[in-house]
Amino acid sequence: MQNRPVTRLTAIVPATNAPPTLAACLAAFEAAAEPPDEVIAVEQASAPGPAAARNEGAARAGGDVLVFVDADVIVHRDAFARIRRAFDDDALDALFGSYDDGPAADGMVSGFRNLLHHHVHQTSPGPATTFWAGLGAVRKAAFDAAGGFDAARYPEPSVEDIELGMRLVASGRRIRLDPAIQGTHLKGWTVVSMLHTDFARRGVPWVELLLERGGSASALNLGWRHRLSAAAAVSGAVALVAGRPRPALGAAAALVLLNADFYALLARRLGPRGAVGGVGLHALHHLAGAAAVPAGALRYWTSATSRSASTVSPSS
Repeated sequence: MQNRPVTRLTAIVPATNAPPTLAACLAAFEAAAEPPDEVIAVEQASAPGPAAARNEGAARAGGDVLVFVDADVIVHRDAFARIRRAFDDDALDALFGSYDDGPAADGMVSGFRNLLHHHVHQTSPGPATTFWAGLGAVRKAAFDAAGGFDAARYPEPSVEDIELGMRLVASGRRIRLDPAIQGTHLKGWTVVSMLHTDFARRGVPWVELLLERGGSASALNLGWRHRLSAAAAVSGAVALVAGRPRPALGAAAALVLLNADFYALLARRLGPRGAVGGVGLHALHHLAGAAAVPAGALRYWTSATSRSASTVSPSS
């Protein structure tokens, strides 16, 4: 029986902002059980943003599969071996993993934000309609056919990976989330940076994208539990502003019941104080997401109106 050819991996790291974590990120590649065949760290790009840097790395890549890793992620030793085995499935076009449950940055906010990402990905394995470029892989042929990341639309870190995933799925490509493929996230968070990301960098453009493309409304953190949690956070905030403590406590209780497994994770990793603080941070996270819905819808409708107006010929 003829042996299958070994899948060649090219690891691509966007590093145009001189990240201090780059050396640690690349050292993890060398220490991997099955290192990538090629490593491209893009430290200079012709356009700003990680989307452009990833595209330029992909253009130089010689591997069969492009493995995108953020410069602040330390991949687990078995990550590349798992990726190679996954792409033995000829029908698989893209794959992404998860942060682990041991975030390196100190502080409650950093622990909460990184563990939230871990929890969402750990509880959503299997076929996916989105993509994540923090630790994600895609066949080079599929990436090239899709046109890569939309660097013109996303000159800053945003939902460029989600948008790429939607295009891949729309063209009939298969994507899978494998929570066993993990890396440690080194990024530190503050309340301000978390809310800015949740609202401006992710929430608003994601809502705009869903309205524009008609994407799945149940993917990852858009599932029913997350929607109910957002409703609980909003109702609790309204009750607090209105000076109604009982409804506010009821909303807080609903949030805890809906997310008991996540708060148990916070208690194990951050202790009781981290779990209690995590409930409040989780409510803020959902409030930012809820605020992004009307803002994203307004941006979509404004853009749609502008595009419609630009196609109307001036009257003679």
